[in-house]
Amino acid sequence: MIVVTGGAGFIGSRLITALNRRGQSDIVVVDHLGSSSKWRNLNGLRFSDYLERDRFMSALLAGDFGQRIEAVFHLGACSSTTETDVGYLMENNYRYTHRLAAWRADHPGCRFVYASSAATFGDGAQGYRDDESALETLRPLNPYGFSKQMFDLAAKREGWLSSIVGLKYFNVFGPNEAHKGEMRSLIHKAFPALRKEGVVRLFKSHRKDYADGEQVRDFIHVDDAVAITLFFLDNPDIGGIFNVGTGQGRTWNHLAQAMFSAMQMPVDIKYIEMPPHLRGKYQYFTQADMHKLREAGCAHLCMSLEESVKNYLIEHLLPEEES
Repeated sequence: MIVVTGGAGFIGSRLITALNRRGQSDIVVVDHLGSSSKWRNLNGLRFSDYLERDRFMSALLAGDFGQRIEAVFHLGACSSTTETDVGYLMENNYRYTHRLAAWRADHPGCRFVYASSAATFGDGAQGYRDDESALETLRPLNPYGFSKQMFDLAAKREGWLSSIVGLKYFNVFGPNEAHKGEMRSLIHKAFPALRKEGVVRLFKSHRKDYADGEQVRDFIHVDDAVAITLFFLDNPDIGGIFNVGTGQGRTWNHLAQAMFSAMQMPVDIKYIEMPPHLRGKYQYFTQADMHKLREAGCAHLCMSLEESVKNYLIEHLLPEEES
């Protein structure tokens, strides 16, 4: 049995898709659906049960699953980088993860992979190396990143990182992200205006050393992120914190140009003011250092930005619009 928390979410549902393709359907999906549209991401997927997150935790700690769980992918969290309720983030992202990891410490035969975040790197002043010895030097820019950082530090203190895996996902985009609201990728948010107006809008830069649209991100397609995630299921002896990105920083201008190219449309980028509440918390450069993952033996080659954007637009967003 495999447990996927956040299983109805973006990365979680695509992970279940990949597990189904491997022939795995003994999967317990854990999430908090509420009145969101996340349930749509589970349509057509094969899994054995669904549990709300609190009920799952109670059942887990009560021993209801016995020794049947062979792996837990803990991807469930509040992923909003603009959430200001720090107490909520700490309870949801830090404390819940700590309870799961503490349970796993008593069940060493269970593989445990959890989602950290590239947001823990803050402004990148310390670089983007997934070096556990440098965790204490990182300074996240927002409460979300702080809540993720707190568990990374706790896992290190507890000595868990030798046998569990934390994944620092960079800018993931692709199918099944529609429910994420403002946390959707720019591609998903910009697609309607691209279709109706032939324009993509990007934030202006508020730093003199970066021109408008030249802010850099490490964009990775969700299916590439999932392939890297599954590497750690297939290699259960590896532990530690690892970056999940392409290792290639690209600008927002590059992303917009890839969208126009995929749609065979002329480039028309308009730059808009960045909201004041984001300016002090905005990362101007992110790029995953992938050396540690390669040294661990993961040879997965990610799609190029142009290829992955085209795949998303042509294979998913356009058909959804036309259906």
